[in-house]
Amino acid sequence: MSNKQVPAEVLKEARRRDSQSKRTKVLVVLQDLVARGEAVTFAAVAKQAGVSNWLVYAEGVREHIEVARTRQAAQPQKAPTGSAVSSAGLTTDLALARHEIAELRRERDHLKDVVRRQLGQQLDQVGTSELVARIDELTRQNSELTAKADALQRSNTDLQEKLTEAEDDLQATRTSLRRMIRTQPAPPPAST
Repeated sequence: MSNKQVPAEVLKEARRRDSQSKRTKVLVVLQDLVARGEAVTFAAVAKQAGVSNWLVYAEGVREHIEVARTRQAAQPQKAPTGSAVSSAGLTTDLALARHEIAELRRERDHLKDVVRRQLGQQLDQVGTSELVARIDELTRQNSELTAKADALQRSNTDLQEKLTEAEDDLQATRTSLRRMIRTQPAPPPAST
């Protein structure tokens, strides 16, 4: 008998080999980043290894990256050579930053003023006749709504009065019925 594999097994084996290959590539890239002293991040490892972000967070890979990150964080940061910053340089940088901030504030204020003027011109262009017509329309609508509200209030009051009157009539009818029932003679006993 020959050992023939089912297509599903062949596919499963190919996926396992591909996954193992990618994981190995991730670990090699991780070692290179650490050796070069570059910052180790999940995204950087995934990008340089050419794999998905999902893989670098997968169990068995994530732990290696976290260990490398922890080691890097524990190491003292080296100051870049040849770029020691003097207090005079910092003072100059601060003065330049302050100057740039002042320029940006002036520009912001100028732009605010321009927008304010343009808005004023737009408002001036809107004719007062249009505004008066709009105010008249709103006043008319307000009057109509007030009249409707008053009519509804009167109708409600009338209905309340009718309800009270009907309840009084019902009570009087009940009382009258009770009196009639009491004043009627009892029916004679039935003879057998």
